[in-house]
Amino acid sequence: MLVTLEGIDGSGKTTVWEALQAEFPDATFTREPTDSWYGDAVYRSIGDDDADPLAELFLYTADHADHLSRVVEPALERGDLVISDRYADSRYAYQGATLEGVIERPMEYVRGVHAPFTVEPDLTLYFDLDPETGASRAGATNKFERARLLGDVRSNYERLLDMAPYRFVRLDATRPPEDVIESAIDALKDRIETDAADESGGN
Repeated sequence: MLVTLEGIDGSGKTTVWEALQAEFPDATFTREPTDSWYGDAVYRSIGDDDADPLAELFLYTADHADHLSRVVEPALERGDLVISDRYADSRYAYQGATLEGVIERPMEYVRGVHAPFTVEPDLTLYFDLDPETGASRAGATNKFERARLLGDVRSNYERLLDMAPYRFVRLDATRPPEDVIESAIDALKDRIETDAADESGGN
């Protein structure tokens, strides 16, 4: 099973991702951008306010492709539970926002670039938070953490939830961290139990 954690900057998803490691010690935990040299290039671009948004998209996409082939797909083939802090939906939401006005229908374009090779998550935990709080929590240390952009990103996430309600679980990220963590654990356990019951019934 591939589980992804998504949300705007400051939503607390990385804190939850870290907490899940104690709850599911046998899972494969990973993240995007990765710690590969592709990921290093992405981080350099994030820190550059003048980076071309289309070039940046393809840096992210290269990192995602490497992540799939090097980590995600081998782990899924082994039968592992894979839990990723950010994944392709981050691209659709964030680059869909930064490319607005650069190309027509940017989020659809980004999704189309990924469609031939990405693996769709089985479950996506979406940490919902207003952009002002997100920017305040994140500290606005880079271009992606500014409230106006985060507002556009949040709107794109809402579109993604409408497109795939079967895999998204919305979690209220304004609550205390321990409550959000508990809700995330419950949602993940519920999905694992449901899938196990379905497989058992199928046999």
